[in-house]
Amino acid sequence: MARIRILLADDHVVVRMGLTSIISFEEDLEVVAEADSGDDAVELARRLKPDVIVMDLMMPGLSGAQATAKILDENPDAKVLVLTTFPGSADLAFAIHSGARGALVKTSSQDVILAAIRDIAAGKRVFGKGVVLPSAERSADTRLTKRQCEILSLAAHGLTSGDIAATLGIAYETVKDNLKKIFVALDASTRAEAVSKAIVLGFISG
Repeated sequence: MARIRILLADDHVVVRMGLTSIISFEEDLEVVAEADSGDDAVELARRLKPDVIVMDLMMPGLSGAQATAKILDENPDAKVLVLTTFPGSADLAFAIHSGARGALVKTSSQDVILAAIRDIAAGKRVFGKGVVLPSAERSADTRLTKRQCEILSLAAHGLTSGDIAATLGIAYETVKDNLKKIFVALDASTRAEAVSKAIVLGFISG
């Protein structure tokens, strides 16, 4: 029987050790590699083409959401299972929108995690209890004001901060200050990422 080959991506070695230990007792599963950053996850996924990638969202370098998007952009058939501490976050919405096949909260039992890995390997989609799907509900912690939505919508159309200020009749510094707040609210590091997450969460139209 061919084993399901798994890539574990989590920056906490204790978490990886725990998952590896659990999986080691399963005859049909094997961990073929571990990644402690989003960048490593992308490289290992590209090189090894595992059957399932178990991805933590909060990692150094590329975040788990960014790594998921990059992996699936390169290989749309890749199967990613997200593990998260924040089941309603913008990052999770972004990962799901990018094509993650499933998501579980990190407190899920080992039986639930193992079953999800098998189901995703078999082509199913698995979203565990407590996971907020993008189309269902925004994160309670993610809020943008009407003005911030206007600014981000204009940024999505390629306008510079100066152009946005002139269009809305507000100060340049007001635009810059609001963009900083938007990046914090959406946990984004670039305008492109902020726009993508805002579209997924329904703050602006695509």
